[in-house]
Amino acid sequence: MSKPYKGFRPNWVEERAPEKSYRSISRWGDPDFVKYPKEALYKLIKDTFKLTDDDFKEYKGSIGFEEVSGLPTPKMDKEHVDALTKIVGKENVSQTDYDRLSVAYGKTAYDLLRIKERRFESLPDIVLYPDTTVQVEKIVAYVTEHKIPLYVYGGGSSVTRGVEPIKGGVSLDMRRNFNKVIKFNEIDQTITVQAGMSGPTLEKTLNNAVELFGAKRAYTCGHFPQSFEYSSVGGWVVTRGAGQNSTYYGCISDIVAGQKYATPVGIINTTKYPREATGPSLNQIMMGGEGTFGVLTEVTLRIFRYMPENRNRFSYMFKTWQDAMDAAREILQCECGHASAFRLSDQEETSFMMKLYNVDETPLEPILNGLGFKDMERCMFLGFTEGEKGFSNNVMRNIRRIVRKYHAFNMTGLVCKSWEKGRFNDPYLRDTCLDFGIVVDTMECTVNWSNMEQVHTDVRKVCKARPNTIVTTHMSHVYPDGANLYFIFISKFDDAEEFKAYHASILDAILKAGASMSHHHGIGKMFGPWLESYTGEEEFKIYKALKKHFDPDNIMNPGGTLGLDLDKKDRHFK
Repeated sequence: MSKPYKGFRPNWVEERAPEKSYRSISRWGDPDFVKYPKEALYKLIKDTFKLTDDDFKEYKGSIGFEEVSGLPTPKMDKEHVDALTKIVGKENVSQTDYDRLSVAYGKTAYDLLRIKERRFESLPDIVLYPDTTVQVEKIVAYVTEHKIPLYVYGGGSSVTRGVEPIKGGVSLDMRRNFNKVIKFNEIDQTITVQAGMSGPTLEKTLNNAVELFGAKRAYTCGHFPQSFEYSSVGGWVVTRGAGQNSTYYGCISDIVAGQKYATPVGIINTTKYPREATGPSLNQIMMGGEGTFGVLTEVTLRIFRYMPENRNRFSYMFKTWQDAMDAAREILQCECGHASAFRLSDQEETSFMMKLYNVDETPLEPILNGLGFKDMERCMFLGFTEGEKGFSNNVMRNIRRIVRKYHAFNMTGLVCKSWEKGRFNDPYLRDTCLDFGIVVDTMECTVNWSNMEQVHTDVRKVCKARPNTIVTTHMSHVYPDGANLYFIFISKFDDAEEFKAYHASILDAILKAGASMSHHHGIGKMFGPWLESYTGEEEFKIYKALKKHFDPDNIMNPGGTLGLDLDKKDRHFK
């Protein structure tokens, strides 16, 4: 936190959520970590939503400290419970209310609001904690034979309803046991792991490769999504995720070398060569399936040399969004190599970030104002380069050369350091804000440079159609031919359905504006109704053909995932 509040301070919930409570499920991440808005942000929230200190004296509804109880009784027949227990062992089976709810929802605001409202329309009948690939294969074979729905819970950070067990049945919770290294190969510079391994466990393993595997040097995974601390390798792969360092290391689809799946029609084990001209890539076909074809069990990843000593941080301020976009495109198209982290914020996000990362409390604020970099016009650009020392330095030199051409102000690397410190814990702000009815959520899409400003304008217009709403936008994954646009919206909502309607209006706007409907969040069940409209009818038939081949009885993540089993009336068409 920054300086203590000088005026009224809301009674932010700072104590640890009780064990087995609703809040311990809905809150983000580390149960002992809390983040609440600094005073400047609190004042911005009050001004935006026309609130007073009185509105922050009492919580809006329950804060979730009650113990989870009274959920609908599991419906699974005892013979199935006994058979599944025989596969994984009694200690790895649960039908308790708490364990079933803990894998029922992800982390979109729609999930959090439904938990707050005690709406539990989707619950598994049983939760299994598999330990080995063979166990998963046996589970898939059993549910296939008996036509029991099967879902997978990795890290639980889905914001697309990707893990929600709409049809009940079995949920595999991969967090407890399914997180081991299968093989480390320094010659090929790859590692094979179970799909339930978390991001921090993978990175720690690679950083300590010398001690653990007798390697010659330390390595890094290169994949750091904002959900890094509470997402799994399998989740990255099945949603085609992207990390905040993707501009240098690539998205997960570039990092994956091979995959193994347990499917209703048998084991799928892709090859692990760097390139093949052997027909359509099965690696790419399986990625993005989100559990609708089978259960991802093992992943082979390309890994990279860990050289943090070669990192060069930068932070610049542009006077306008147009200058910022033009500079970003030139940096990506100059063919001098790419930065690792690359984050460019629009006018509103820049104003927000100046407060969030305490820049407004430094001498930079009056200097920027004095030089004509006006609030709600200026745009912040920050990130870092890395890799071999000469390469990293050369990329840094070219970035410096190009931003000078556009008269950007150098804020040094200190602002980037402040962003790095908070980049994985910003989601904790959602918990403290939601206690007072203020919802923070995100959506993102892919654009080309040629239609970026049109998409930026059109989507923000729809987001802003809701009165008293903060909407920030940035690009954080960039390419020579385009980038992503990541929208964060903050507003007050009375209930989950009100939020869902607003969310749908933004998806409509993204498609209408001509952008992709997701850059790296995946599709899940929340975006599924729009997928056919995005791909085109004939293209969507290819997905359905794959589904019919792998899972003819529709037991793998059914209930709207990728829109594969939705009725025509439940689909959205532009």
